[in-house]
Amino acid sequence: MQQHVVATAGHVDHGKSTLVRALTGIEPDRWAEERRRGLTIDLGFAWTTLPSGREVAFVDVPGHDRFLGNMLAGLGPAPVVCFVVAADEGWQAQSSDHRDAVAALGIRHGLLVISRVDRAPDRIDDVIAQARAELADTGLRDAPAVAVSAVDGSGLSELRTALDDVLAAVPAPSTTARVRLWVDRSFTITGAGTVVTGTLAAGTIADGDRLELVGRRGREAVVRGLESRGEPYPALGPVTRAALNLRGVSADQVRRGDVLLTPGAWETTRTLDVRRVSGGGFSEAPERLTVHVGTAAAPARLRPFDDDHARLVLDRRLPLVLGDRLVLRHPGSRRVLAGAQVLDADPPALRRRGDSARRIGALAAMDTRGDVLVEVARRGVVTGEHLHRLGFRTDHVPTGIRVIKTWWVHVPTYEAWQQRLRVAVQELHDRDPLAAGLSRGAASDLLALPDPALLDEISHAAGLEQAEGLIRLPGRSDDLGPAEAAVAELADRLRDNPFHAPEADDLAALHLGVRELAAAERAGRLLRLRDGVVLLPTAPALAMRELARLDQPFTTSEARQALSTTRRVAIPLLEHLDSRGWTRRLDAGHREVVR
Repeated sequence: MQQHVVATAGHVDHGKSTLVRALTGIEPDRWAEERRRGLTIDLGFAWTTLPSGREVAFVDVPGHDRFLGNMLAGLGPAPVVCFVVAADEGWQAQSSDHRDAVAALGIRHGLLVISRVDRAPDRIDDVIAQARAELADTGLRDAPAVAVSAVDGSGLSELRTALDDVLAAVPAPSTTARVRLWVDRSFTITGAGTVVTGTLAAGTIADGDRLELVGRRGREAVVRGLESRGEPYPALGPVTRAALNLRGVSADQVRRGDVLLTPGAWETTRTLDVRRVSGGGFSEAPERLTVHVGTAAAPARLRPFDDDHARLVLDRRLPLVLGDRLVLRHPGSRRVLAGAQVLDADPPALRRRGDSARRIGALAAMDTRGDVLVEVARRGVVTGEHLHRLGFRTDHVPTGIRVIKTWWVHVPTYEAWQQRLRVAVQELHDRDPLAAGLSRGAASDLLALPDPALLDEISHAAGLEQAEGLIRLPGRSDDLGPAEAAVAELADRLRDNPFHAPEADDLAALHLGVRELAAAERAGRLLRLRDGVVLLPTAPALAMRELARLDQPFTTSEARQALSTTRRVAIPLLEHLDSRGWTRRLDAGHREVVR
């Protein structure tokens, strides 16, 4: 049966810890000072089994305003909250702080518990009404209310039943999702080493898993043991309280607010664009504030775009994705200022005049469910893996996106690439008809491609052809432009005397330089051998016909005479035949035709 984690919330001294103790039989206050003062200072943990058999762990949070940061660390990763209001005192100051945190975090599942009813049984209805009014703008507006007394035990049975019903309605998390475990404790056990604890909200962790630790320094940690609710497990799934024995890190290298991740599955970021979801407007907020997410508390700088949208720059990198909820807190008064939701964990830089105004429009149109088409359109091209790490679904490719290898390309961007490439190649041919084509490097730079491997499909879609690392218009290899007449004249001469290669002066008189000859060779019109020897492409076959008639083996002089040519032509031509494997050199003066 699915496990669950429930956090408490409520004003200091309203009986949260006493209630957890009564439900579980476990003392949640871990510190002697907490038990001596009767005041929860840090997070406490306890667990029990409900009548249905559901296993539930409680994260008990402090209620005093001095420990609001600790409270947020406990409440942040928890999907369900038990909001406690004392019948004899009613709604109090820290009740409002905790309400604001619940609203900021978007918690939608929970219970309203009226505690200490033995002290004021006649106030139950009034306190419930008061609490419902205060919670009206939160996800707990319709939460079931239960009146209990941890002293005489009244209402505890009803509370267990109501909690069972609430937990039954909580959607089951994914057991195969990537892991993001926010650390809330770190300590050392003699003989075991470093142990960290946290609430596993999604995914599965197994003994032997390698996890990425993101904190003061990134490093890898290996899980060498897991526990939950005091029992060892070979693997743990969501949602559960998890204790991990880690190899590869010491206890002083990990602390509350660090996070354990599936390696390579998350992007970390310092810059976020967010939308306000609760609390006051961004325009009135201070520039410096504290951002709470998971168990982390990070100082940040706020740059408002308008009352509802802003950019946050954190002082440390955190693994945040689209839709994550943040609590923004005043660093001085410690009060909750607002709740925010991540719209973009990898936003564009704002460098030009008007960028901020344009960004407001883009953010206002964004959906926190994540429209992958909008995101790809904004970027033009991005890898599917990067989209997944940012929190977008990549199991379906919407119309308007073309997938090339690992890249997701916005169709208008893809079409613009084709057009620009074709125009560039056409302009190159118009400007220089003898040009072999546009190099792949130049084409990739022209289109600002993130990966040259994209070029093959783009050039094919643009109706271009590639050869020898060059991109050109189809059929243009035969077009010799202004050199056409000279090449044709030379070809006519060589057809009459196939082994009478032109001298350098002859080529100069025809205005056939290196570029013109290279273009003619690419077009299959001429054959260039070493030492500037130029023949027709048919010359090797014609030479073989004559050489085959000679007595074998034959000398270079005999070959020269058979071909009616000079030594200047004969030697490069024979070497060319050797390279093709048509003739074989036996010694310094003899060759034979390979039969």
